Amino acid sequence: MTVFGIADAALRRVDNQGLPTVNSMVSGSNSTSRLGFRGQEDLGGGLWAGYHLEHGIVLDAGSPASSTMFFDRRSTISLGGKTWGELRAGRDFVPSYSNWGRFDPFSYVGVASASNFISATPQGPIRSAFGSAANTTVRSSNAVQWLLPAGWGGVNGELMWAPREGGGATSGQHDLRGLRLGWSDKTLELSGAVTVSRNALTDAAGSDFKDVALAGRVSLGPARVSLGARRFRHAQARQTNWLLGLWWRLGLGELPLSYNQADLSGRVGSTAVDANDARQLGVGYVHALSRRSVVYATLSRLDNRGGATWVLPGGASGLVAGGHSTGLEFGLRHSF
Repeated sequence: MTVFGIADAALRRVDNQGLPTVNSMVSGSNSTSRLGFRGQEDLGGGLWAGYHLEHGIVLDAGSPASSTMFFDRRSTISLGGKTWGELRAGRDFVPSYSNWGRFDPFSYVGVASASNFISATPQGPIRSAFGSAANTTVRSSNAVQWLLPAGWGGVNGELMWAPREGGGATSGQHDLRGLRLGWSDKTLELSGAVTVSRNALTDAAGSDFKDVALAGRVSLGPARVSLGARRFRHAQARQTNWLLGLWWRLGLGELPLSYNQADLSGRVGSTAVDANDARQLGVGYVHALSRRSVVYATLSRLDNRGGATWVLPGGASGLVAGGHSTGLEFGLRHSF
């Protein structure tokens, strides 16, 4: 058995236009704080069995990230083979997230995260399909996956299926089907994914929730550049997110830079959401103190348009429509 984890804490300052500035200490602004256990047994003949149990931690408060799940991040058991890949069962990332989060220079966390535009709070397809219940934009419980083996000429991918298990509209349970397929070599990576979810709310609307992500990354000397597009669709509402990312090596450090854009269109019921768009620009610096420890700083600004009220995490509530949100973080991360 291997015990592993990440301890990450940062000081954050967020200023939402026209509202008081909020200073706070937060957990996981460079990489999510966590504690995990994993192991693998060789069964012979190229077969192996293994498990992965991972628990999110709110480091600054010493509390679990979830009040309802202990291993809220990943809880899986696997059977694998060198020639046919891996069969995995349990709670894990959905294919569309796997094809999106790794192309974000800020690892999907912190004030410059691409996740700031993936929320059920504003009127849009995510809220329309899931309400306040757990959604499938990052993970799914009750899932079975098949992951392609390594050594297929750079081809990689996965299939996922999850049953609803009879859950109601507010249970967060769903039927899910997902597929990711990609190709990569030392300098180029290209991949695409689609995840389709159904629950009691989508059944009532007569429309599945569709999550499609396309992305790529190229290495150019000391730099890596990513470009991606992700579209959420439910009934008459659509949201398209764009991501442009850069990682630039600077000696013992790295400069991450990202531009994110959220464009909404269509309607949620009788409410038009076409004008509720937003832009976000983030820049940071991560400096390695050792193989396990880094210090980092991140600066981000989010600008809304029309009736949009997207905000960076950690600020005061009540931002006016079309307002802006700015954030600054300084933190320390240690991996073990």
